[in-house]
Amino acid sequence: MTTIPFDALACPLDGCPLAPRDKTWRCENGHSFDVARQGYVHLLPVQKKRTLDPGDSKEMVAARQRFLNAGFYGRIVDTVSNLSLQVLPGEGVASVLDAGSGEGYYLRHLAGAAGDRTLAMIGVDISKWAVLAAAKQNKQTRWVVGSNANLPVLPNSLDLVLCLFGFPVYSEFFRVLRAGGQLIQVDAGADHLRELREIIYPELKPPGDSATAVPEGFRLLDSTVVRFPLSLTDRDTIADLLAMTPHLYRASSAGLEKAAELESLDVTVDVILKRFEKR
Repeated sequence: MTTIPFDALACPLDGCPLAPRDKTWRCENGHSFDVARQGYVHLLPVQKKRTLDPGDSKEMVAARQRFLNAGFYGRIVDTVSNLSLQVLPGEGVASVLDAGSGEGYYLRHLAGAAGDRTLAMIGVDISKWAVLAAAKQNKQTRWVVGSNANLPVLPNSLDLVLCLFGFPVYSEFFRVLRAGGQLIQVDAGADHLRELREIIYPELKPPGDSATAVPEGFRLLDSTVVRFPLSLTDRDTIADLLAMTPHLYRASSAGLEKAAELESLDVTVDVILKRFEKR
């Protein structure tokens, strides 16, 4: 397995190519972005932030890291990695971007499953805490603080984009993918974590339409459901699961109190993997 940092970066201010120089990345118009001591680069200009500290908090990142590293979503990451390796070119350097990469769990797993393939990888997340955690664990991937709404990547430079439980911006994915490049998207299904949601909400909203329209510029290749039961046997693991989801902020205080009292919980994992191809 050989992984290298993806280098076709674009200036987030003007879209021009960025080139490394000492411990900075610079474009031809003089915009400069420092590389942090941990190795990641911050490409989210302050004028493009909606809040002072956007994205997942340090505590949410730590909870997700503990939960994923314990292997609870192993079937999901195995499916994503296997499908990715089927999609990527078998020869030369294949380029992969994880849009909303979190603390890097899925890219690390893909790197470990790549065998003798050579992958140029980049993880982009709007949370500096997530990117910091990722950079501490893997130096062979380009880790970037950035936004899916303005990916700091040059056009037509990627073979594969992953968007896993994230916020897809299809126009940006279309821009950065090469012709024939693919997008693997993972979203929660109607029953995902239903048992937890039944505890923390007074009532569940009806499921949305799973037959989402195919985004412009893409065609749907296939759709796969990954569904399995999960047994959580202690309070800390239940708390980590809740903390790594948006439900932590959407649930009422009464719902959160009910969840905090749980000593064990059986939940259903239900996710949908969709594979799109750029036309």
